[in-house]
Amino acid sequence: MVTSNTMTKENEQNFQSVWEKCLKIFRDNLNPQSFKTWFEPINPVRLENKVLTIQVPSQFFYEWLEEHYVDLLQKTLRQILGVGAKLEYNIIIENGNAGRNPYTINVPTNKSSRVVTNEVNMPLEMITDIKNPFVIPGIKRLNIDSQLLPRYTFDNFIEGECNRLARSAGFSIAQQPGGTAFNPFMIFGATGLGKTHLTHAIGNQIKQNHKNKIVLYLQAGKFINQYVDACKNGTHNDFINFYQQIDVLIVDDVHELAKKDKTQEIFFQIFNHLHQNGKQIILTSDRPPKDIKDVDDRLLSRFKWGLSADLQTPDFETRISILESKIYNEGITMPKEVLEYIAHNLDNNVRELEGALISLLAQSSLNRKEIDLDLAKQTMKNLVKNAAREISIEFIQKVVCEFYNLPVDTVKSKTRKREIVQARQIAMYFAKDFTKASLKNIGSHFGNRDHSTVIHACQTVNDLMDTDKKFRHDVDELQKRIKINTY
Repeated sequence: MVTSNTMTKENEQNFQSVWEKCLKIFRDNLNPQSFKTWFEPINPVRLENKVLTIQVPSQFFYEWLEEHYVDLLQKTLRQILGVGAKLEYNIIIENGNAGRNPYTINVPTNKSSRVVTNEVNMPLEMITDIKNPFVIPGIKRLNIDSQLLPRYTFDNFIEGECNRLARSAGFSIAQQPGGTAFNPFMIFGATGLGKTHLTHAIGNQIKQNHKNKIVLYLQAGKFINQYVDACKNGTHNDFINFYQQIDVLIVDDVHELAKKDKTQEIFFQIFNHLHQNGKQIILTSDRPPKDIKDVDDRLLSRFKWGLSADLQTPDFETRISILESKIYNEGITMPKEVLEYIAHNLDNNVRELEGALISLLAQSSLNRKEIDLDLAKQTMKNLVKNAAREISIEFIQKVVCEFYNLPVDTVKSKTRKREIVQARQIAMYFAKDFTKASLKNIGSHFGNRDHSTVIHACQTVNDLMDTDKKFRHDVDELQKRIKINTY
């Protein structure tokens, strides 16, 4: 006879086991910081009739999961538990009374499962999950899951000097896919600068403007795996026929085709067919086409047919705008000095900015603390190395040149252009003010100038601050940007 205690124990092991399997999938699909921030604090509570209940630490936590990760949660549950799997939240609610313990409420997910029709709704794992997914008698037009993430739009893609060309070209393509000179459209740049966001924004805008267009986004690695499976299953021709029906093909990280000769040959055929028939092709890479190695020259030449646009590291103003947009969309207010602190200390890519902001919001929610500079410093020290770095002459040169949109090398050069001389003098002024370097040492950092040049620069800056209102505003703003580094 099975006792109730035994059944309870088996049920507990069951939902714990299911959640461990879920965590493994989440870990494979998320960056480490997002996984640690949003999934490690979750506790599974129970599993009954394919309904998994998970406990989250706050209402904010629940809302964030619903907004950003509910699709991943539901798809993972369906993969592990099968059709009919559902998600429910157990939310810890504060009483607002220090003498009473928190209580919990149970709520189902707000997002209903996708309704599957008898049309062909093709998931991205189309080859491995369905034996012959491409050619089905009686179906003339495919209804394909575009794999686009709706949260990525042009409205929340912040424009700056670092991405203006790529964004403008992408917006033009969205109005007239396949009808511009930007075909193919190659977006390249380092990790975390917004390539994926921009391609999804283009795809989402095309779907909105041209509802009959078939749009498909996928990673190059997925394309490679699909082709390998198609060869194993004897569906090589079906594979080609499927992709030749796409109106807008978006392939992320196309450099991953390197050394995959057979896949390159098939992609070449598909590329030619789509291009010749006026279909839009959008590609991304972590490097420009000329630097992609081990890819057939015929294919590389086609990558260069349209427009190649790079995404660069965002400047300080753009980083601030990105952070302001993120907190506005989340309905959260945050002190300006906190945003400036994050923007100053994370200047490599957008993904790091977003990760820091998410961690800060999570820390505020979990610890029930107001977001201030102290909390930002505490959070940031776990995210970046040298977050409170010592002010150096090199750092001052970087901040000043970034402010005036100048290459750092120009302030070390012999040029006498007015805007460069002014930036050089301001950098010297701050080097004297913020560092313990001697006048001779400061001069050596600016093209081996002598100490008298540094003295003259400092005097000039002081004089201009007394007589030029705009100049004084620039110096005050730069001083604030440099000082925030000492927090």
